[in-house]
Formats: sequence, C-alpha cells, structure tokens
Amino acid sequence: MACMSVLTRDEAQNRAQLLDVHRYTVELDLTTGDETFGSRTLIRFTARTDADTFVEVKPHELRSVTLDGEPLDAETLDGNRLPLKNLTAGEHELRVDAVMRYSRTGEGMHRFTDPTDGETYVYTQLFMDDVQRVFAAFDQPDLKAVFELSVKAPEHWTVLANGSTEHTDGVWRAAPTPLISTYLVAVAAGPWHSVRTEHRGLPFGIHCRRSLAPYLDADADEILDVTRACFDRYHEKFEEPYPFDSYDQAFVPEFNAGAMENPGLVTFRDEFVYRSAVTDTERQTRAMVIAHEMAHMWFGDLVTLKWWDDIWLNESFAEYMGYQTLTEATRFADTWTDFGVARKAWGYDADQRPSTHPVAPEAVEDTASALLNFDGISYAKGASALRQLVTWLGEKDFLAGINTHFTRHKFANATLADFIDSLAAATARDVHAWADAWLRTTGVDTLTASVDAVPGRWTLTLDRDGSRPHRVTVGVYDRDLSDGRTLSLRERYETDVPHDAAPEPRPGTRPALVVPNDLDLTYAKIRLDETSLETVLRGLSGIPDALTRAVVWNSLRDMVRDGELSPSDYLATASAHLPEETDLALVQGVLAFASVHIADRYLRPEERPAALAALASLCRDVIRRTEDGDNPGLRLIAVRHLIDVAAHPETLAAWLADGTVPGGPELDPELRWRVLGRLAVLGAVDEADIAAELDRDPSATGQEGAARCRAALPDADAKARAWDAMFHSDDLSNYLFTATAQGFWQPEQADLVRPYVARYYKDAVKLAARRGPAIAEATGRWAFPAHEVDSDHLKLGEKCLRKADPIPALRRKLVDQLDDLSRALRVREA
Repeated sequence: MACMSVLTRDEAQNRAQLLDVHRYTVELDLTTGDETFGSRTLIRFTARTDADTFVEVKPHELRSVTLDGEPLDAETLDGNRLPLKNLTAGEHELRVDAVMRYSRTGEGMHRFTDPTDGETYVYTQLFMDDVQRVFAAFDQPDLKAVFELSVKAPEHWTVLANGSTEHTDGVWRAAPTPLISTYLVAVAAGPWHSVRTEHRGLPFGIHCRRSLAPYLDADADEILDVTRACFDRYHEKFEEPYPFDSYDQAFVPEFNAGAMENPGLVTFRDEFVYRSAVTDTERQTRAMVIAHEMAHMWFGDLVTLKWWDDIWLNESFAEYMGYQTLTEATRFADTWTDFGVARKAWGYDADQRPSTHPVAPEAVEDTASALLNFDGISYAKGASALRQLVTWLGEKDFLAGINTHFTRHKFANATLADFIDSLAAATARDVHAWADAWLRTTGVDTLTASVDAVPGRWTLTLDRDGSRPHRVTVGVYDRDLSDGRTLSLRERYETDVPHDAAPEPRPGTRPALVVPNDLDLTYAKIRLDETSLETVLRGLSGIPDALTRAVVWNSLRDMVRDGELSPSDYLATASAHLPEETDLALVQGVLAFASVHIADRYLRPEERPAALAALASLCRDVIRRTEDGDNPGLRLIAVRHLIDVAAHPETLAAWLADGTVPGGPELDPELRWRVLGRLAVLGAVDEADIAAELDRDPSATGQEGAARCRAALPDADAKARAWDAMFHSDDLSNYLFTATAQGFWQPEQADLVRPYVARYYKDAVKLAARRGPAIAEATGRWAFPAHEVDSDHLKLGEKCLRKADPIPALRRKLVDQLDDLSRALRVREA
C-alpha cells in the first residue's frame, strides 16, 4: 500500500497563497458494482505565480489526468498526492478520471446493504481529509469553491446533495453550491424513505432507510417541529439569513459521528430513528444534535476556519448554540442539566489527561494531529467557556460580536484573532485578555469554598487553584425545618473569582448548604465546604433544582476520581438519593458512572459483587417507585441498568421468556438484545439462542446485537473467533467491529480473556495501520481491555507507546485509556 501523506499547516498556507480555486464539476457513477464507483472531476483554478503544487486523490485506479488539455503521467501519483509541476501564473483546468473504492468504515463513500430488505445505500463523510476518497481536490478548508455535482445512480434510487436536485435519464444534478470547503461536500444515495415539507419558502426534508420508515414517520412531526423552531430562533439571533437553498436531514447507517454539518444536507447516525422505547432525555439529545448541526450552517459552513487549529470556532459554538437555542425555542427546557452531567464531565476528564490541549491551540501542525482534537475539550470545554463568556460579557454584546463576525467573513475563512476582533468591536471589555486566559490555557481550575460564621452573619471565601477569571453564581440553601430533609433556596448572588477585595459578610445564620457555581455558568471543579459536603451526602435529593443537583453530583464525581471521596461513599450516596431523583439525565449519568467506573474499575475485583448488588437494589427501588406508570423514562433507565448489573440469570431469563418486565415495559428489540447480551456474559445462553433471536430481528441492529452476544460468550472458542474477526480479518464494518469489541471484554471473564491483554497491543497497532483512523479510534475506545486494572497492564501499554509507533489516532486513544487506568490504580490505592 502506498504511503499516504498528511497535509501540514505550512503546506496549506503555501498552497493558499498560490491558488485561487473557483469551481469543481464532479461526476460520480454509482452503477459500476459493489466495490468501486466512477469519479470524474474538473477543477477550475488560478495560479497567482509560476510554481509547483499538488492535488490530493486516493484512487483505486487513476485512469487519466489532464492539465489544460495536456495529459499528465498518472504514474507520478505518490500515495495521495498528484504533483502539478511547472504551473504558470493564470487560469487552469485540471481533469481527473478515477475509479474509487467504497468504504466499510464510515470514511469517504460508505456503502451499506440493509439486511432487512437487501436494499443498498451510500453516503459520503468527507471530514477531515476524506474527500480524496471520493474525488480529486485541493483539500484544505481555506480553498473554498463552488461545487457542481452530478450522480449516476440505479433507477429506483434518490440522490441527495448539498443543493436541491433534479434528475433525468438516471443522472441526478445538484444545484451549484455557494463557496464552501472541500470537507463539506455531501452526497447520500439510495432508495430513501422521505418526508418533505417547506418552511419560510425553503424545501425541508428528512430521510432514512426504507426499513426504518415506520419509525421515522412516527417521529416526523417532532423532528420537523424542532427543526423549524431552531431555524426560526437562529434567524432571530443572526442577521445573516440561512445561506443555502434547501435543508435536508438524512439519517444514515453505520455513521461514525453523531452527525455532520454538510451545508444543506446534514447526515445523522440513524440510531436517532428510534426502533425501540427511549427516554425523553434521549429525545432531547436528538433535538440538541439537530440544533447543533443547524448552528454549523453559520458557524463552520458560512464562516469556516482557516486551518484546523481553530476547530473550536466550529464545534464549541455549535455545542453552545445547540443547547442554548434548544432551551429557548422548544419544549426541552432543561438542556443544561444534561450538558452538565453528560458533556461537561467529558470535558473535565479530557482536560486532566496528558493529551489535554487548549481550546484554541496555537499551532496544529497537520491534519492527523488536528483529527485528535475533536474531543471533550473542543466541544464541552469550549462550549462551557462560551457560556462563561456570555455570563461575563452579556448576551447582547456577545450576539453583536457574532453578527459582526458573520458580516466580515461570510463565505470565507476566519481565525481566532478575527473572531476576537469582532467581539472587541461590540464591547469595551478586554476580550483579548479573556481569550488568552480561557482559550490558550489547559487544565481545570478548582474552586474551593470555605465558610466562616459568627452570630448574625457569614462569609464565603472561594480559593482558586488555577489561572482563569470566573464569574459564578453562589446558591445559598437552608434546611426545611418541617421535614429536616428538604433544602430551600435562601438566595443566589454573583461573585468574581479571584475576589477583587475581601469577601463581604452576608447577613443571616450559617447556611446548611453553599453551592459555588450554582447555575453551572463556569468551567471548574467545585469543592464544597465541610458543612455543605455533609449536607449533600445526607440530603442531596432535597436540593430543589436539577441543575444545582448536577453541579453537586459532578463535584462528588470529581472527588472520587481525585481520591478525595471513597467509591463506596459515592455508591451509598447514590443508593440514598437516586430513588428520589426525577431528572432522567441525572439518574442516567450517576448510574453510568457508578457501574462503568466505580464497579468495573475503581473497586477491586473482590469488591465488585457487592457494588453490583447495591446497584441492582437501587434499580429495583426505582422500578418499584415507578409502578404507577407516571415516569416511564425513569423506569426504562432503571430496567436497562438492572439488566446490565444482574449477577444471576434467572430473572432476566424469565423476562425474555415472557417478553416483558412485570408491570412493563414490554421487551422491544433493544431490551431483548440487552437481556440476551447479559445472559451471554453469564453463560446462560448459547449460539442457538443468539441465532434464534437474530431470526426474530434480522435488522442491522440485530446483526450488531448478535455480534455483541457472540463475543460475550464465556467460551474460549467464541473468544478466539471474535478476536480473529476483529484483528485478523478486515471484513467487519465499523459498527460490527464496535459491537464485537463491546462484547469481548467482560470483568466476569477476566481469567478467560487475560491472555488477550498482551496480544491487544501488538494486534491493535497492526490493525490501525492497516484500516485507518476510524477503526483505530474504535480499537482504542471499544476494544481496549479497560477492566484489567493492574500495574502489569499499565507497563504493557506504556511499552507499546514507547516502541510500537501506533498511528496518531490509536496513540491518542491509548494515551487516554492508560491515563484512566493509572487513575483507577490511584483511586484503589487511596
């Protein structure tokens, strides 16, 4: 295999100074077979001076290349770079005719055949540099151009693209785009089921596989209502109108990300088309992703980063705007609680690892390095920083700065400096100093509270371990004397950290609870004073506001991770207070941390059975509390987690046989595969049971469920087959690889799979090099033996990093996983 080159920052800057790219005319032929497709590209561009440069393409076969009508030698292709020698200043036309290979890893042009009905679908995912897998391009974000696509497709297919499409004689032609970057071009083709409408004069559409049609139809009103509401709200916030000619949302199979902001054609993972029961928080998550991707139409598509060191200008803004706009425009009014529980913890964890980086790093040397920064820092920390900026700056000035930014840079590219200059034009505050403190630094500040009290007044001091300025809301709570358990809000007030002067005493008796960052408006770890900590351990469920409870739960989570609160105390707190919790995001987040991190990693193996028993008892308490049917989402969460922590098969086997949990819910496909997966771990089912369930549900999700169950069987032959499928064959798609990896490692089977721990590092490095970044990321995330928490394992991983030279995507995941392993060892020692 030829060595593929990654684009460096210096190369991109040099090429941007040389070229002005005007227009791509791309012809794709999707009728040539199951393995490859035809790709013809005409690029019209201008060279500003005489020079050499290159164009990128990753063909299966390069048929021909001509420059200004003169043939070029296709044999000069070096990996993914085709040299263009002796360019003269002036206008040029480059034509590239190639055969390209379909992908099974979610990169480039992904091809999927639905096992339910045999229908085939293809779609593009061209981020970050995978346009080269589909057509030839000068592949960097600041060489924007107009794209004109035509696609030859099978007769019964529909082709979706960035612009509205029309077709004659089996060829679909998309309207030319405005100026956009190469990574934002999109095509999705197949026999889609579509629901179409219009809003404010623009065609809107939602699309999915035909086999998912009933499920999309059931949720179409909700999806389109959210889409319309967010669209309208963005037009109230932004002065620049939506910049494209249509808005399609396609739910596509085996998608690696949550979604992709292709202008005019957003692609989503089709798990968002729900086949089984989901909670309202999961519906909120889908709505947030819709809002997030729509925000990208302005942040990322209309105004695009100049180079990948400013990825936060895309992702942090879309993350912040997605949550904020959903709260303002839809029925989902508590989105920031879910953000605090699910997303912010992601950011905190990432920011305490060796791989941490500034929200806006000063230099990202190449595309391989840039790909690693799509993490909890660029999303959650960056969004948290923007929320703090709005708190400090005020929303009016913030939006004025944003609109100035759009006006200055629409259909072009911008940098951090450009954005800060736009903000500075809207306010007298020193936003440049704010950016230096918040966007150019790494790590998490810690705010530690101490309370001094004398009769009639009390004083809060917040000590900061860190370097950033914070504006926080302090919540002050008293114990309700009527029941001694409920807490009532006395007051909220704002304060700046570090304090400009000595804190002012506040009137009244010493509060039972003082919560710094009560509305979660800044990004920092919080340490409560001793009295407040005692109050929350005994009375956390009595705090009236869910967002405040999220701040407190995050504080307890951080204390466990930092060795300041024992895992058993966290479990006891969860057992005491989760049965009273009504917020779905909080219940899900606390149970997930308690099971995945505490039971499986932070406690020693001999302590795990008791932890699982405690979690099972907690889940049964919640199930009993929801027997009246008033909170089916809470009941569903408890049922899912009870399945996951079950230590004995009898109850689960009875549920599977009856097709229902007593009192509900009935076992839909998701719950059936979940039960079967746990029974596989416990050795209570065999291959015949798995095959029978697959006959019952032969869908793509069913195929993944079967792969997960087969890999989970406590049988040496089953483990050997699963390992061979993952590491010694390239037949598994990205989703089937992930499902197999999820089933393979089980704490209950530690002795059985221990020989594979050492094999993992050798085989993972080879696999990642062979199959590329998407599979490398899945290998590091899902196939890593995270349950094996011991110093010998840590040494094996560190040796791999020193000597085996894994590709960047795998190296980054291993660095993070090994740091988590090291933290687990420290927690155990503490």
